[in-house]
Amino acid sequence: MPKRIAFLASDAPVAQTARAALIGRYGNVAPRDAEVIVALGGDGYMLRTLHSTQHLDVPVYGMNRGTIGFLMNEYAETNLLERLAAAEEEIINPLSMTAMDQAGQVHRALAINEVSLLRAGPQAARLKISVDGRLRLAELVCDGALVATPAGSTAYNYSAHGPILPIGSDVLALTAIAAFRPRRWRGALLPKTAKVRFDVVDADKRPVMADADSTSIPDIAWVEIQSEPTISHRILFDPGHGLEERLISEQFT
Repeated sequence: MPKRIAFLASDAPVAQTARAALIGRYGNVAPRDAEVIVALGGDGYMLRTLHSTQHLDVPVYGMNRGTIGFLMNEYAETNLLERLAAAEEEIINPLSMTAMDQAGQVHRALAINEVSLLRAGPQAARLKISVDGRLRLAELVCDGALVATPAGSTAYNYSAHGPILPIGSDVLALTAIAAFRPRRWRGALLPKTAKVRFDVVDADKRPVMADADSTSIPDIAWVEIQSEPTISHRILFDPGHGLEERLISEQFT
């Protein structure tokens, strides 16, 4: 049963109030000294916590003090030690994004949910898509496109009519956002080992931005995306409420 807990919270008053109450009941240590980190907020804050603590190799248990809370457990002040001891661990790998902007500067970022490309002007984006160095789609005219992990497949990917992926599947979802040409192209399922490259066509006339879990790069020329197996995020869930169950349940709501 873990005894050294680091409580982290978003800036939302309800999250800060919860943090104070939990610290009063269970104490608090710095994340580097913790056996487990408890993150209080919504899914966005959970993603920020996972990114900021990935070097610690400490599991993160989220409690929902935000809105949707897909990555979070229900909030309760009582029986936390017992819940942490019984929690089930899911391990997920993020995506790595390498993007070059129009000025020739290269940017890198990690994304737990998805890397998305979005038009940044009034005209639709024009993209070329290559997979593992082979051109697969010479022109996609669209509002954007994204590559999503199984953990992120119920987020923006699902809103863009992409597939929900089982957490244990070694695949990535490549999904178009409001595709105009090809009119009926919905995307593709790719092996987890795939390297996806987007080249922006007519970038001066049709500017495109790239976003990796809210790290945004404007005026991009190209983006390469692949899974990053050397980085593992450890997420804790109450028994019976892990990502696998949530991904299945989401398809029947």
